[in-house]
Amino acid sequence: MNMKGDILKIKPHHTAAARAVYDLLASEIKKAPGRFVVALGGESGAGKSETAAELARLAREDGVQTLIIQQDDYFTLPPKTNHRKRLEDLAWAGPGEVRLGLLDEHLARARDPAVGELVKPLSLFEEDKLTTETVPLRGVKLIIVEGTYATSLEHVDRGVFIDRDFDATREARAERGRDVLDDFSERILAREHAFISKLKDKADVIINEDYSATAVRR
Repeated sequence: MNMKGDILKIKPHHTAAARAVYDLLASEIKKAPGRFVVALGGESGAGKSETAAELARLAREDGVQTLIIQQDDYFTLPPKTNHRKRLEDLAWAGPGEVRLGLLDEHLARARDPAVGELVKPLSLFEEDKLTTETVPLRGVKLIIVEGTYATSLEHVDRGVFIDRDFDATREARAERGRDVLDDFSERILAREHAFISKLKDKADVIINEDYSATAVRR
């Protein structure tokens, strides 16, 4: 999970991927009559948070005010409690542990340009606590929602999927230091992969392994 207070380690490939995505979507974002929602999904360690941060930075530099919403704030249980629940029952891991319906409701509300703020969940890792926060929406044009299952959400304008599986992201997960790379964790990631890999087909833009971006023609 990526929680409030996490320090992101942004590298050139995150910037390159974000630039490629923004180049594809900038015109649509600016022409949209209301707020534009981009869902950024992919597996653990794929670089979702870093790419989202760079995408937001590039948009702001282009005059587009941006808000990032993290899927991890919408987990049903507090983060450490959720991990213990996974240890007790591997089947707990998956989309069911996230309040995706609530996240979709909040995105539907936030897309309305008349709505000036959003009260949303906030997950605090160290305190193992779920609370709420109020985020201002006045002036926001672009909303980026990032998380493993983000491209499954309905109230988005464009879905972006980072095409790297949990084997390819092992080094990145080790570097960020929070994940324990043991057999149980690998089983969790393999289970998540079964759900997440299917979401690639719902994406409008694919970030490839070389960090280029390809628009999917439907």
